[in-house]
Order: sequence, then structure tokens, then C-alpha cells
Amino acid sequence: MAEAPLHFVDPRAFKARTREAVDDAHLRRSFRSAMDFLQAKRASHFGDAAGFDALRHVGEAIRQYSLSKLPDLLERLEQRLTERGVKVHWASTPQEANAIFLALARAHGANRMIKGKSMVSEEIELNHRMAEAGVDCLESDMGEYIVQLAGERPSHIIMPAIHKTKEQIAALFAERIPETPYTEDVDELIAIGRRVLRNEFRDAKIGVSGVNFMVADTGTLVLVENEGNGRMCTTVPEVHIAITGIEKVVERFEHVLPLFSLLTRSATGQAVTTYFNAISGPRRAGELDGPRELHLILLDNGRSQAYRDADFRPTLQCIRCGACMNHCPVYARIGGLAYGTTYPGPIGSIISPHLLGLEPTQDLPTASSLCGACAEVCPVGIPIPDLLMQLRHAAKHEPDPGHPPLAGQGSAKDWREALAWKLWAWLNERPRLYRGALRLGHRLHALVPASQGGWTAHRTPMRPAARGLRERLAAQRRDGGARP
Repeated sequence: MAEAPLHFVDPRAFKARTREAVDDAHLRRSFRSAMDFLQAKRASHFGDAAGFDALRHVGEAIRQYSLSKLPDLLERLEQRLTERGVKVHWASTPQEANAIFLALARAHGANRMIKGKSMVSEEIELNHRMAEAGVDCLESDMGEYIVQLAGERPSHIIMPAIHKTKEQIAALFAERIPETPYTEDVDELIAIGRRVLRNEFRDAKIGVSGVNFMVADTGTLVLVENEGNGRMCTTVPEVHIAITGIEKVVERFEHVLPLFSLLTRSATGQAVTTYFNAISGPRRAGELDGPRELHLILLDNGRSQAYRDADFRPTLQCIRCGACMNHCPVYARIGGLAYGTTYPGPIGSIISPHLLGLEPTQDLPTASSLCGACAEVCPVGIPIPDLLMQLRHAAKHEPDPGHPPLAGQGSAKDWREALAWKLWAWLNERPRLYRGALRLGHRLHALVPASQGGWTAHRTPMRPAARGLRERLAAQRRDGGARP
């Protein structure tokens, strides 16, 4: 396949899209309500802070251990899978991954694929690339199916259609699905989607899925889901193609269990998911179901860049739970589509610069208040605020001698900003001038407008209870520390 630009909305227009999103009162209400619900669901399963910290330390240790042995584990995984009849493919770029998909479709005479939920397939724009080559790729996850019908991208890595209301989905189904009456009944909408998809599982020659974890010692692909479409995609079609990033491997099966517990409770507030699929090869002699051919595509796409730099390697610990998004005050106000990347929110802001380069994504690491909520809830201990700060620095500075550069490093360098910092340093080295500048600034403070506009114009007002607390604390200080 000829290389072509991905269909991502340009991340460089991030600031313009954030202004549109912040001005959309309906979007803000919808996301605020959804994030509050997901936060409450997660909190109900992690009520014991000490218990969560203990489990998180285990999950973090497993991910760090796995990454420390990543090359060896990937080789061992390939060996085990090959022994079990799985064909393993390596792809450095999205173009290489899509070429593998197309070659397999051509080899099997397939003009349609049925696909379970896979963010890595979104990352390579699989649906668009196959459509360009005359191969339809139909989403079977309900959220993904909705956004595919709407011609949109997922706005959340766990709940792709979280930005849509039931009224919008009802109108979409009535318009795009033949002989479908308008209904706002959620159960009926789900039933409509299932009726459409049911025959597709049977008729498609190729099923596509993502992978949550890969176990090197046993050669097992683990896929967790709630709808059952993942199990259908991986068992009914004659050919199953799984695609995932190279970082998803762990050494032993017992390493999966703590990560599974952290993933499900952090993502959707469930103790377990409805389906836990452990796939270890194609259909064997005497078995009644399963694909006759199984392929695994291991995608790099910038992950090795994050891996080679010890400072950025923790980025690859992510298990794609979405908890950082659900607790991020920026994501809650602008939604996922504003980012213009496959992975939005805090995790997207630290991983997208490796996948796409720092030049087009230089604004994303700045889309954070650095409140630390993302790090507090991350189930595998990724220091997201620290990584955001490192990426901000990398965007504006050339790499240090002997330090591996990031793609696009230094692309956000601004000579005016550099000059301002030089002047600041010069002023701070001269105490008399510094004190004079402070006095001048104090006198000019009256010229500052009362309303700052921009972000501050859309901040959630302080609650009365908080204002009362502030007043009591001020009174306490005036009274010399007496209790209010």
C-alpha cells in the first residue's frame, strides 16, 4: 500500500477546537454528568485507599518488570505463539500494519471484516485504509458502531460514543439503518444494533480484535469485554487477526490477574467484565469452533522511542483503563474529540507525542492544570504530571548531548519566549533592578482587566460551602488561630 497521511483531525488545531468545545454548554453538561458517574463507580470499588495503593503497587511492579524485559518477552511470545500455530507479524508503522491487513484480505478473497473494539486499529485508521482498498471494516462494539455510523471518531477509549445522547443515537439509527423507526428506548436501540450485526459475524471471512494482555510464557492473548462481540469476532469468522502494541506483553499468566482487577474497576467500576477471553491458537482438530487461521500484528509506531528513553518509558505502563480521563478537569470540559488524536485526555497527551511526533502534538502536554488527579487514580502508577512537564520541556528545547532525541523535539521553540527568560534571568541577577521592577509592577496592577476571559471565564464557580470555608479560615487567621 502507498503511504498516505492518516485521517486524524489535525492536532495542531487543538486550541481552536477547545474554544468551540468550551462554548458548547450541552457538551459540557453531558461530559460532566458522565465523568461524575464514572468517578462514583470507580470509587465504589476502591473505597479502601490502603487496599488500592497495595494493589496499584503490584500492578506498577508488574508493568515495570515486563517493560524491563520487553525485547526478550516479545521474542518468547513469538516463539510460543508460532508453536501453537499463530502467525506473528511485526509492523513498525501504521502503513506497514495496514499493508499486512490488506494482504491477508486479498489472500482470503475477503471484501468485509467484522471488528471488535480495538484502539490500536483506530490508531492505524484501519477502517479508512481498508475502505480505500475496497474492503469494508464494520465495527461490532456498540459504541464504535454508533460513531462509525456517524462518521466520527471515538471520544473516549472505553466508551467511544460517550459524547452522544440517546436522542442523537435514535435519530442516527432512524436515518442510517433501513426500516428503523425512531425510538429513544435504550434497550430497543441496543436490540436494533444487535439485529444488524448478528448476520455480519456469520458472513464475514475475517474477524479483527484488539488485545488487552499477551502472556509470553504460555503464548496466550487475553481479551476482556462486556458485550460478547469480541468473542464472536474471534471465534465465528474463518480468520482472526489480532492487533496490539508491543508494550502489552507480560511474562506469566499470574501477572494478568492483578492487572485485570485494576483494569475493570478503574475503567467501568466493575469487579469483573462479562467476558474474559484467553486465546492460545487457531481451531485444532476435533474442536467445533474458533478460527482456522490466527494472526497477531505487533505494532511499534513510536513505542520504541518511548521505550529507549528511561524518562519516558513509564508511558508504556498504561493498561488503557481511561481513569485518568474520567478524573481530568480539562477532558471533562472539552471532551475527547477536541484533542484530534486517537488517545485523548492525560494519557493521550503523553503518548501521542511518541506516536505522531512532538511537532503536531506540542500543545497537548500543555492541556493540563497539573492538578495530579490523573496520577492519583492511575492503577499502574504512571507519573503523568511529571511526563507532561518533560514533554513541555522537550517541545521547546533541543536534546541534551548524549540523550536520544524525540521526534519533533524543539519544534515549539519560540525566540520571543527564550528572550523573555534571558531578560528575566538578567533582571534576577541584579537585586536593585529586580526590586524596582516589582514596585513598578505593583503600581501597574490597576491596569489589569477585572475579567481575564478565556479559560477563567468558563471555570466552575466556587461552591457556597467552599466560600464559607474560605471565610472561616480568614477569620481564624485574624483571631490568631482560634478554631472557627
